[in-house]
Parts: sequence; structure tokens; C-alpha cells
Amino acid sequence: MENAYCSGGALLEKIDIGAWDRKELFDFFSSVSGPFYMVTFRQDVTKLCRYAKARGLSFYYALVYLCTQAVNSVPAFQYTIRGDGVYRLERRIPSFTDLKKGSELFHIVTMPCEGSIETFCQAARDRSAAQDCFFDPNAERDHLIYFSCLPWIDMTALTNERDLSVPQAKDDSVPRIAWGRFTPSGDDRSELGISVEVNHRLIDGVHIGMFAKALSRLIDALA
Repeated sequence: MENAYCSGGALLEKIDIGAWDRKELFDFFSSVSGPFYMVTFRQDVTKLCRYAKARGLSFYYALVYLCTQAVNSVPAFQYTIRGDGVYRLERRIPSFTDLKKGSELFHIVTMPCEGSIETFCQAARDRSAAQDCFFDPNAERDHLIYFSCLPWIDMTALTNERDLSVPQAKDDSVPRIAWGRFTPSGDDRSELGISVEVNHRLIDGVHIGMFAKALSRLIDALA
């Protein structure tokens, strides 16, 4: 697999909304108080399960890595709303929930997605084990992807909490991706539901479809 580098998300350029090809869509969904929507799709993860097991990797960390690559392959996911403007990011990095060892409590680990899948999985394990706070309060928020997993259930959908009482709530541009337990799907295959929640001011259903196709390609390319 080709290595990927997902560094901190510098703002590359401010979008000229007046000349933007999705201006009408952006304006339309900017007029509603809650422009967020969620889609769940079934994903075959047979090859990823076998790949992770053969190499002693965390399936969770491995899927975070692949989803981050898939997100960064779709330009629409690189937009973020800041203040009165829309900006294009260099790329996004993962910020994922992880259970503390020997506890039912979790913390949120934010880190670059660097190197190979094996390198990332080891770095994620080390970072999570060493973290002694709930989350990094100094982490820039614009360029994140929020990840979560419910491995105890076959998840069919998941919505996320938001404080809609603050005026800037609908500017939230951080994609939220979650999944549950993988289950048998016949012919010795495994699949799970992946939930993607995004801001419709920036991302449409076609872009979630592009993400899903990119993720499938990355899983199929595992060798």
C-alpha cells in the first residue's frame, strides 16, 4: 500500500463564494438552522479484517487510517467554515474516541495520520496509552475528522450531539464518522455499517458516495 501523509490542516485558500460553483447550494442550506445530515452505508471489511489479524493490528485504528485517506481524497471534505468565510484545507487528520485501558471511560485522541497503516496503528496505540487527559484542548478543530466506534452492537445509524444554542453552531464543518461491530454477511464475508454526518452547506450525497467508493478501493488494495 502506498504510504499516506495527513499533516495538520493548514488553510490553503479562502473561497470566493460569489464565484463558487456551489454558491446556490451553500446559500440555500445556510438559510436553515440545522444544515446537518447523516448517511449510513454497509461496507465489506473482509479483507481489512484478515489484513489486521494477520499483522496483529487494531482493526479500529486501521479503519480510522483508511477512512482518513478516503476523506482526504474527496475535495469537498476539505472545505471548512471559519467566521464569515469558507476555506479550503490542506487535509484533515483523525480525532478518535478510545477506551482507557481497564476502564469503561474513554478519551479523545488527536494525531497526524502519517506513514504506513502499520506505523499509524502503532503510533495510535502508543499515543492513546500515554494520554492522561480527556482531549487535547489546544488541538485546532477546523481540520479534524471525528471518529467513534460502538463495537458492542451492529450499528445501523448514529447521530452526534451539538450545541445548537450558539450562533456559530451551523458553521460546524467537522465530518463525523462512526461504525459498530462487523458481522457475517455470507460466503465467509464480514461487513459493518458506517455512519457519516456532515454539513450540507459543504458536502452533498454525491460526495459521501465518493468517500464510500474511495474507502472500498483502499480496502481492496490491501495485500
